[in-house]
Formats: sequence, structure tokens, C-alpha cells
Amino acid sequence: MNYETWRPVYEQILDDFGFGREADEEARDELADLTRPIAAASEFDLTRLDVSGEVVAIAGAGPSLTDPDHPDRPVQLDRARDADAVFAASTAVDELRQASVGVDCMVTDLDKNPATARELTEEDTPVASHAHGDNINMVCKWIPRFDRANVLPTTQARPVGHVRNFGGFTDGDRAAFLADHLGARTLVFVGWDFEDPDVDPMKARKLEWAERLLRWLEVRRGEEFGVLDGRRGAIDVSEFPD
Repeated sequence: MNYETWRPVYEQILDDFGFGREADEEARDELADLTRPIAAASEFDLTRLDVSGEVVAIAGAGPSLTDPDHPDRPVQLDRARDADAVFAASTAVDELRQASVGVDCMVTDLDKNPATARELTEEDTPVASHAHGDNINMVCKWIPRFDRANVLPTTQARPVGHVRNFGGFTDGDRAAFLADHLGARTLVFVGWDFEDPDVDPMKARKLEWAERLLRWLEVRRGEEFGVLDGRRGAIDVSEFPD
């Protein structure tokens, strides 16, 4: 994702939520300082996550994955197991690991299970660690505890230096944009529940944005995501760049 392509969508998100660009940039710069490579060779190597031509499961933390009594959970877990690679958002990682499903990359803004992220970095599993205006305190607290060699620093603002912007807003849709950037042939979605009744109003609005961004991504890829079946006709991305 080229930042200039992403920028008008990012600006719509800022306007809709009333977020400040300056706060995002401050958090980005803090993350940059905390993850600054000692030498060029120590910058995170994206080829570690090369999924060219592969089926990548994008795991969200909806109840169809996290609720042990949910009737769809076995199907969701099998779908993740059958994929060539798994990029998982936030607490979806915990659910998958408990079910003995390997995770190739965790995507997180550190808001729920940063200790899991730290463990993964210590186990040489990449963690796409995201900084935005509302989580600078968590960035400052947790990033120094991670194995820096396994941290892929990301921002939703303009990228600088080794801090990357692959597109996306929530942990889940950012995982999808990351897999797209890294060459995934097919994206499959597990643990995605847009109609989760237990989320608060802010999270519900974020899920609406995640849905729109996935629709935009599938248009850009020329692929239809099963998670949007029965929904895409009502999703307006006409104002997004081609």
C-alpha cells in the first residue's frame, strides 16, 4: 500500500472519529525511537514473512473463535490449521495457541494482551506492533520489553524510516493489508463477527470501518472474501481511491 493511496482513507478515519494526526505522529516517532535499528542489517526483514502465492488465514478475535461454546469454533480453527500461514490479531493469538494452531505473525496495538506479544518476540515470532495516538503509553511501556529483532513497527500515519504503513485501521484489517502486501494469493478469515452484540459503540464503529476497508481491499485484489458474503452490496467504498 502506497501511503499516498492510503492517505485520503486515513483522513476520512481521522474526521469520522475526531482523532488527531499529530497524536498519531507522536506515537509513531516514539515507536521509531524505541525500535531504531542498531545498523541497517538489524532492520526488520520483511522477507521473513513472505507469503507469496500462499493461502493466509486472517484471524480476528470474535466470539466464533474465542467462545469455546460457539458452534462455529471448530470450523474456524480448522480453517486456520489448513492455511499456509496465519496472521492473527490481538487475543486471537491466545485462542489459536491454546488450540495448538501456529501463528506466523501477530498484529497488535498492544491494548489487550501485550504479554503475549512479548512472549512471541522471545520465541522469534514476528509481531507487527502498531502505534497510534491513543496507545503511546503502552508503546513506551511494552516495546522496550520485546525482543526488538522480532518487532515490525507500524503506523497509520505517514511512514518514516523503518516504521511502515501497510494500510488498515483495526488489528484485524491491518493483518489483511499486511498479508496482501506480502504477496498472499488468497485470504481466508476466521473469528470475524461484524454483528458481535457484546462490543461497545466505539468498537462497533471500528468494525464498520474494518468491513469497509476489507471491501476496498477485495476490490483492489480482485478477490471476494467469504467474510463479506451477503454484506458487500451495502458497503460503500465509492469515495476510496481506485
